[in-house]
Amino acid sequence: MLMLAGIVVVHITTIILLLVATIDNAWWISDSMSTDLWGRWEMSNSVWHYTNLKNYPDEYLQTVQATSVLACVFSILALFVFVAQLFTLPKGQRFTFTGILQLIACLCIMIAASIYTAELHASETVGSYGHSYVLAWISFVLTLLLAITYLVLRKKSE
Repeated sequence: MLMLAGIVVVHITTIILLLVATIDNAWWISDSMSTDLWGRWEMSNSVWHYTNLKNYPDEYLQTVQATSVLACVFSILALFVFVAQLFTLPKGQRFTFTGILQLIACLCIMIAASIYTAELHASETVGSYGHSYVLAWISFVLTLLLAITYLVLRKKSE
């Protein structure tokens, strides 16, 4: 029972990290600018101003946006499927469907962070990756560990 609670806590933590990474505005930061997946915040006259992401290639930006949102959706869906499988899965069976959903979420966030790294800021010299970017990679590791856990885990037979 304690292991089950630990898995649920890690899963909920992963969902929160994915949501923060997708929503928060700190994928690329500098002293006077902060960029997320949806827009750019620039400071002028001590006031932050929102601008669109004009300088980014649309196909890469939309791919990063879509895969980040899909990672959140698949991870949330995997949690609901896991809870449903706790009550419906026969004893001794593996949580394969939950593991596959979590693996898809893992691949989605890996694709998003990889494309963001390789295509959107590869040539920039001013600024650095922010905490949302780091949270995306931490979420990748946690979703991968959860996917492996779900694929190996069997429903306990009593």
